[in-house]
Amino acid sequence: MTPDAAEVVALQALAWIVGNDDVRDVFLGASGASVDDLRTRAADVDFQGSVLGFLLMDDQWIMGFCDDHGLDYQTPYMAQQSLPGQGTPHWT
Repeated sequence: MTPDAAEVVALQALAWIVGNDDVRDVFLGASGASVDDLRTRAADVDFQGSVLGFLLMDDQWIMGFCDDHGLDYQTPYMAQQSLPGQGTPHWT
């Protein structure tokens, strides 16, 4: 997945989170982000990584997001790993 495609998935995930009141409230509480941050930081790759990381915390969220967007369940993880600076370091 390209970084550009990963950003698209992250923005789709953010829109999905914002559109689900319960999930949005959990995201705001867990991330410390404000409603204004959702708009002003949407293009920030680090914020996009946190959006995808949050989504990946719950299988039901992943399935709901992916089902709504016709995506494979691995897509959010692949997108997170494809964002600049977000990949998992390999220590070996």
